[in-house]
Formats: sequence, structure tokens, C-alpha cells
Amino acid sequence: MYQPIIGLEIHSELKTRTKMFCSCRNDTMEHIPNLNICPICLGHPGTLPVINKEAVRKVIKTGLALNCKIAECSRFARKNYFYPDLPKGYQISQYEEPFCQNGFLETGGKKIRIRRVHLEEDTGSLIHEKDHSLVDFNRAGIPLMELVTEPDLNSPTEAKEFAQELQLILRHLEVSEANMERGELRVEANISLQQQMTDELGIKVEIKNLNSFQAVEKSLEYEIGRQTKILRSGKKVIQETRGWDDIQRETVSQREKEEAHDYRYFPEPDLPPLQISQELIDGIKTEIPELPRQRRERFKKEYNLSSREVEIFIRKRDFGDYFEKVISELEQWAKEIKPKLNKERFLSLIKLCLNYILTDLQGLLKGAQVSNEDFLITPENFAEFITLIYKGKISSKLAKIILFEMFSTGEDPSNIIEKKRLVQMTDEAEIEKLIKDVIAKNEKAVLDYKLGKGNAFQFLIGQVMAAVQGKANPGIVNKILKKLLS
Repeated sequence: MYQPIIGLEIHSELKTRTKMFCSCRNDTMEHIPNLNICPICLGHPGTLPVINKEAVRKVIKTGLALNCKIAECSRFARKNYFYPDLPKGYQISQYEEPFCQNGFLETGGKKIRIRRVHLEEDTGSLIHEKDHSLVDFNRAGIPLMELVTEPDLNSPTEAKEFAQELQLILRHLEVSEANMERGELRVEANISLQQQMTDELGIKVEIKNLNSFQAVEKSLEYEIGRQTKILRSGKKVIQETRGWDDIQRETVSQREKEEAHDYRYFPEPDLPPLQISQELIDGIKTEIPELPRQRRERFKKEYNLSSREVEIFIRKRDFGDYFEKVISELEQWAKEIKPKLNKERFLSLIKLCLNYILTDLQGLLKGAQVSNEDFLITPENFAEFITLIYKGKISSKLAKIILFEMFSTGEDPSNIIEKKRLVQMTDEAEIEKLIKDVIAKNEKAVLDYKLGKGNAFQFLIGQVMAAVQGKANPGIVNKILKKLLS
């Protein structure tokens, strides 16, 4: 039996206004090739780089969130290699003196050690045509943060979950959008197989071109199978770099694996060492918000949510923020009414709010964010909407109509109810009169009900609710109908 030993290298493009060493715009969505370029990011002779202070702060912020030790002194280095998307013939990166070292991230109940988090510049992007390739340097020089884990991961699922959790942290910190489909988060995996009950490590293989979380998991699953087959046949695994073919669902050999000495690292002569003060570190610490793990624990404790419900609010942070603002408004309402709601009844109010946010509101949003300018429902209005339902002033059918109007116009629910005359019927005598009319028109359903056919009652309820246009309280309708049928 073989134990997978997996380490990850994850690159994240940082969200800054300008590139890493020049004043060109950092715009990963620019569609016009070679628009955001200058002599510095094109590597023209005689040009000098200038360090982007905001990029440095974002790397330190990430390192602090990941429990890293921040270096007192950090230095940039030249990583020398030739490739068409690297105009200088070298990449400004870090090697011996990175900003952050020796951290960890807990995921799935396991502590994964982080060897380093450092800063470098991104390369250009290649566009491969049928018989030639083109280079777009818009991406060249964008601040790129690289995180390297220790080989503490032991399954493809663990690797995928680590990358997913890191993406959430980067977004909560607002250091990177970390969208894999746009290349803002890129994963490389190193994997070897260790024979169980021995200390001997296997030969390491690097997998590149992992542009989705599914690709991370599936490529490692494939590579485990491939290496296991080789070892069982008595052959040796070759140390190499392999790419992931998403169509064929397999890894393919690209080149022999480079070692650090192949890049001839040496200190970058055009950039000074950076002295990082404790004052700067303490200032950045105050900017760190509540992180996903802390938020999960608090949401479960404060709002009695399930793990599935919590995860929706963690992955959609703006949605979670909106939910909390609505709850804050509901808490204010609960304090002002008499008799005041006890804890159990307030939790039932939260549950009602949660159901409408996760079903009806999420359905209206169709994947859009509540933080968008065109989202019109304020937390105050949504809280008022929930209290109207809770107090029985509007039925579930009316609630859907009112919520749609709120979503479309931004009006508060009371105005919509008044304007569209959606006030719920409360006069039981009036409701009873309408129910009697429905009974008279549906003799067969009444007979079926008396013969014990349960669905007949639901049919009659539906007919009554149609007759009252959803404006009657379903509980009152149910009670009166049962009385008249008995």
C-alpha cells in the first residue's frame, strides 16, 4: 500500500491599482492585447523597477492571517530562465528571504503547514494559434503572491479543500478576487507515493495547469493511480513536470523537473532590501477581518444554523453580511414589541428569515450579488417584510408577490401592500361565506373527503385560496373548512 504525499504551490494575483514594479494598470480583464504595458514591464534595457507598497502590505496581511512569521528583513531575487512570455529573461521573485514563513492553515480538522508566502511578478500570457503563438504582456508584471505548503496533504480531497479554503480567506482579506476561471488563482501540485510502514519518500512529480478545484482533485487521483501502477510493476517513477489534460482527464509529461539551482537565483541588484517594522505589522493586523473559520463557528453558535446553511454565507460573503444586517433589524423590532420574544421564539424568527433569504430571495437574484448597486431591497425593508409574515399579516402567497415587487422597485412592503390592496383578510365570517361557496361548487371533492380521500381536502384548500386570491390566513382557512366539512 502506498501513502500519497502532496504539497501545493498556489499563485494568487493581488488586487492592486498598479503592477508590481511600474505604474501600468493592474487589469486582468483587459481584452485589448498589450495595452497596459511600458518599458519597465517589457524589460527594456536601462529601466528600473519600483516596489508596489500595497502589494507588500497585502502579502504581509495574508501571512498574518495564515499564522506566519513575518520577516524583519526581506529581499527580492532574480529567477533566471528564458521563455517567450518573460521579456527580461528573468523574473523578479523571492528566494532565501521571503516576507512570510512557517505558518499553517487548519482545514478539515487538520493543520497544514505553510512553508512560505512570497511576492513576485507575473509573466505575460501566450495565445497559441494553429501555426504560431502570440504574446500578450498585459499580465506581465502584475503582483503575484505564491504560497508553498509543506507536504502535509495525503489525499486529493484534502488538496482541493485546502485550495478552496485559501480562496475564501483571500476574498475575506480582500487581497485577491482569486477567480480560477480568470487565472487569478493557479494551483500546482507536487505528489509522491510513500510505501506505508517505511520512512523512504517516493519520487516527486509536479502537476501544472490546474485551473479549477475539480482539476486539482482529479489530476491527483489520476497521478496516484499512474504512479501506483508503475511502482507495482517494479519500475521507478521519473521526476518530472506533468500537465493536466482536462479533456482526456489525464496528466501528460512536459519536461524534467527543474531544481532551484537551475534558476541561478541571486539578489535583485535594482531593488533594496525591505526592513519590516513591528509597527507596520501591528497596523496591518488591525485590518484583518473575521476569517471564514471564525465566521463559521459564530454563525452556528449565534443563529443556530446548519453546516450547509453556514457554508452558503461563508462562500457568499456579501450574502452573509446582508443576512446579519437583517437580523440586526429584527433584533431591534423584537426589543420594541410587547410581549418581548424569548430566545426560542426569536430563533424561530431567524429561521423564517433564513428560509426566505435562501429560497425566495436567492431565486430572484439568480446568482447576482446583494452588494450590487442594482439590488434594491434594504435590510430594514426585508426585516419589515419578515415581521409582517411572522405576525400573520400576510400569507405565504402574498409574501411572494410582495417580495417580487420589493426586488423590482425597492419599495418598502407596507407601501406595496397599500398600493396593491394586498391586505390579508381577517374577518372569519367573510372567509366562511367564501368557503361555503367553494363547498357548494365542489360536491365531488366534498364526497371524496368524507370517503377518506386525503388529497380531496388539499384540493378544497387550493380552491378556497384561489377564491380569496391568497389573502386569507391559511390556518384560519384550514380551521373553518374542517369545521364546515365535519
